[in-house]
Amino acid sequence: MEAVLGQVEQLPALLAVSRSALVRGWDPLTLDRALEWARYFQHLHDRFRARPQLREALGRRLRRSQPCPLLGFPALGRCPQLLGLALLENRALPPAACRRLLRSLGPGAESGPEPRGLELLARRKAAACLLALPRRPPPRPAGPEAELQAELQRDAALVAEAELQTEAELLLGRLREERQEGGEAAGQRRWLGRALEQLPRPRDFQVVAAALALLTRAGDTDGDGSGPDGHPGSAAGEGCTAGLLLSWLLDKQERFSAFCLCLPCSRLAFLAGHYSQLSRSYLDLLTCWGSHLHYDPLQGRWVKSCLDKAEVSWEELKECFSCLCQGSALLKEQTQAALKLLRTRDGDFRVCGLSVWTDLLMEV
Repeated sequence: MEAVLGQVEQLPALLAVSRSALVRGWDPLTLDRALEWARYFQHLHDRFRARPQLREALGRRLRRSQPCPLLGFPALGRCPQLLGLALLENRALPPAACRRLLRSLGPGAESGPEPRGLELLARRKAAACLLALPRRPPPRPAGPEAELQAELQRDAALVAEAELQTEAELLLGRLREERQEGGEAAGQRRWLGRALEQLPRPRDFQVVAAALALLTRAGDTDGDGSGPDGHPGSAAGEGCTAGLLLSWLLDKQERFSAFCLCLPCSRLAFLAGHYSQLSRSYLDLLTCWGSHLHYDPLQGRWVKSCLDKAEVSWEELKECFSCLCQGSALLKEQTQAALKLLRTRDGDFRVCGLSVWTDLLMEV
């Protein structure tokens, strides 16, 4: 077993070499040997995936061989895909070796899960690259300038939404694969954090919000635990995925605050209506923001008492609470109950200008 652990420890080095200029000296035979090692690692994954102790030992050794634990035990099962994709992206790979690699992906390749998996991974990578390309609107027939501009804006918004949905679906698909492979929850959280760190802000927040919205279509997120097909396991799996996303989002107060500031109030209210954990944190955050407003009698309205603490204006805070009250009956009831409790704690005033919570209740 120690020999097997030592072999697994070499996987990060194999993937590192496949991304480097060292492949410049590879011939087709060298490529075949690398692919054989990848298939061997996949064989180890299939052999030990149902044996928790050995699976954990392999995962520990694999993580120990890296300065940052990017790879875990599930990576062994995807080793042919990871290696093939790294080589496809490496322009230093000689033409003869590249042709051999492409033939392994072609219609005449060996049947089985590996070619299909590598082909699927290549398609996903190509889709991600296409999404990153600058968009050029198609030529439009001549017409009134205002109408043409409005049409272009609508098209751009539709394309942007489609891109966002695709990125969210790719993220959810990868998280499901990690869960199905038996990956540890801690490892899944690390992977999710690193994946989202690669996205610019606020794109990371937008993708997470889109992913959470997609999960609401898969089943009742806070309901009886049954999936759309009526099986509890279906919703349980999606609940774990949603839990990972919410854990990342709510783990840091600054991150969640930035998330709420960059998304529309209507989208936040929709998510709050489906995820009770998020709704509680959102109401707490709105309470914090409202406490930093004070009433200016000269202006006759609530203003920010401290610019570096008050994140939203009175108008923005009112819109946030209005969207919550326009949601489900349960969400509206929870929101109004929270506002009434805050009004009571503030002195239970029933006239304008004395308590921000009184004024909010009158408005919403």
